[in-house]
Amino acid sequence: MLGRKFLAAACAALFALSSVAPAAAQKKSKKQQQEPTTGAIAGRVKVAPGATPGGVSVTVRRGDEEVARRETNSKGEFEIQGLAPGTYGLTLRKAGLEVGRMEDVQVRAGKTVTLKDRLFLPVDDGAIAHIRGSVFDANGRSVGGAKVELARVEADGSFKKLDDRVSNSTGSFAFRLPPERARYRLTAKADGAEPAAEEINIEGAAIYRIALSLHPKK
Repeated sequence: MLGRKFLAAACAALFALSSVAPAAAQKKSKKQQQEPTTGAIAGRVKVAPGATPGGVSVTVRRGDEEVARRETNSKGEFEIQGLAPGTYGLTLRKAGLEVGRMEDVQVRAGKTVTLKDRLFLPVDDGAIAHIRGSVFDANGRSVGGAKVELARVEADGSFKKLDDRVSNSTGSFAFRLPPERARYRLTAKADGAEPAAEEINIEGAAIYRIALSLHPKK
């Protein structure tokens, strides 16, 4: 009788162990599956005044191999996920702007590398639009020291101020812009004169000239 009880107890213990082992293995396997194996790169691209940060092509490289490509949204933001851990390089391109590069970006599993405020694309001097103008008074004489404001004409007819200049001693001023098709308004202001405004269409990389004539306030 004692032998039978011992045998029953041993069988019960063995059954319990056989039930716990698969459960422990399953829990361990589930934990391994949940651990992330890839990382991500996110950032925000800033551009020169007059340019728009949207539509910048962001290419991710590993060595000489391209592994991913995205375009920035209207705010210049991008995020590229699913990157295996390792070292990457970035190349940023947009017409009218210089090509930007960043190297040695370290990606780790389960982490997002944030490059906010570290990416800037200046205007490419070899592929830009130049606005060159002069400010005159009602008698055709040059006006130095006049403030000239540059604004982009938006699709809804509103104006977005982009930059400003002060005319030099000969009344001259200049702006550099990306070659994208757009319409701009230039407004000249000076003490004792009514503001003078003119609009100009940019069609591509070229030199555009404009004259602004100030008239005395009534």
